[in-house]
Amino acid sequence: MKNPFMARAIELSLENVRTGRGGPFGAVVVKDGKILAEGANNVTATNDPTAHAEINAIREACRKLGAFELTGCEIYTSCEPCPMCLGAIYWARPDRVYYGNTADDAARAGFDDSHIYDEIPKPPAARKIPMEQMMSDEAIEGFRAWEKSPNKIPY
Repeated sequence: MKNPFMARAIELSLENVRTGRGGPFGAVVVKDGKILAEGANNVTATNDPTAHAEINAIREACRKLGAFELTGCEIYTSCEPCPMCLGAIYWARPDRVYYGNTADDAARAGFDDSHIYDEIPKPPAARKIPMEQMMSDEAIEGFRAWEKSPNKIPY
């Protein structure tokens, strides 16, 4: 079954490859049956490793809505979201996500993110990019200030 929103996400991915602006990924955010925002991968064009299609579409949609959540929205993406985009999607809280290609399809095309999934369950010090905690006593003050703040907006 052809879906116009998925078709647009796929079209964005193809346009991106044809124009040389980035990888073969496109995404749209839909609200009330209309495209609210679009995004394509422009990691290499902007030298921004976070400039994935889903992230770009989420940023635009949130800006247009004046909100940090996408409740009542759907995301259509040309490929199953990578770990970073999956995290952003969960923070944005859309109602549903539809995707075209799978993560395995992406890996076969040279976009393999399985190494990131492999790293997540490891203790921070055992990861390929070692992570070490420091100044935890000082850092916790940020959370304490947040807990006491009358101006906090939970998310």
